Amino acid sequence: MASSNQENFGTSIFGNLQFQRFGLPAKSLMELAKEAKKLGQDDPRRIVHSLKAGLALILVSLFYYIDPLYSTFGDNTTWAVMTAVVIFEFSVGATLGKSVNRMIATLGGGALSIGVCRLATVFGNTGKAIVIDIFVFAIAAMVTFARFFPKLKARCDYGLMIFILTFSLISVSSYRDDNIAKMALERLSTIVVGCCATILVSICICPVWIGEDLHKLVALNIEKLGKFLEGFGGEYFGLPSSDRSFLQGYRSVLNSQSSEENMANLAKWEPGHGRFRFFHPWKQYLTIGSLTRQCAIKIDVLNNYLNPQIQVYLYYKPYG
Repeated sequence: MASSNQENFGTSIFGNLQFQRFGLPAKSLMELAKEAKKLGQDDPRRIVHSLKAGLALILVSLFYYIDPLYSTFGDNTTWAVMTAVVIFEFSVGATLGKSVNRMIATLGGGALSIGVCRLATVFGNTGKAIVIDIFVFAIAAMVTFARFFPKLKARCDYGLMIFILTFSLISVSSYRDDNIAKMALERLSTIVVGCCATILVSICICPVWIGEDLHKLVALNIEKLGKFLEGFGGEYFGLPSSDRSFLQGYRSVLNSQSSEENMANLAKWEPGHGRFRFFHPWKQYLTIGSLTRQCAIKIDVLNNYLNPQIQVYLYYKPYG
């Protein structure tokens, strides 16, 4: 018995030391396993998403392993792997949004940088660096300022950032590399390959539609308000009730605006699927959500009447 306790104590100490060594909280492996199990049970799609991420990386890495493909793209093949890591998101809408933003931004940034490089060569070797720096400064400043516009930030923030990155890298690289057009084309090609492979995995294997999640969230919020109104009368008059969770359920509705807006923005990227066809009125969900929150605010006031002190005050409140 004593030896068993010593072994458990030693295992716990060793585990905690290992976690502390890597800067992690002092948790045992069993606690981490339970937490991981709970995450998977709460939403099994998280496990599937993790496996899909690994599959997407395997697909794009084939371009590095297969000689004919590698000879076509060269070392730029690594950009396909980087693209798959960066753009692969939990939902189809988020993945498509990032993919389209990255491809368009790479094309636009690459084309503009080639034009700037051609213009800079007119000013000679010394003037070339000055012209490139002037354009890099001006374009980066303007596009960065454009990211503050609410509509652009909601739909194109990632694309604007990639545009700055692509334009700056190719423009600066052109000072030492004369064959800049070939490099830009190969980089664009590998990024398109990475995006297409990631989109294929996201849509074809257990897709997660953010539009459906938005639909369920709005419906659940309305249901929470309905449950409160159903149970309010019995609670106010002191009738026995086995389930009092409805008293706090409506509170989550008050903080759902940011989640609904984010889901609606991502759902606009998704293709038609199931009951949700093309040009589905996602804005109407935001309208319904806003009305639901207004009702939740009134219900929050109504909930105060369940406080015994307020009930006594209202009962004995003098008239006039």
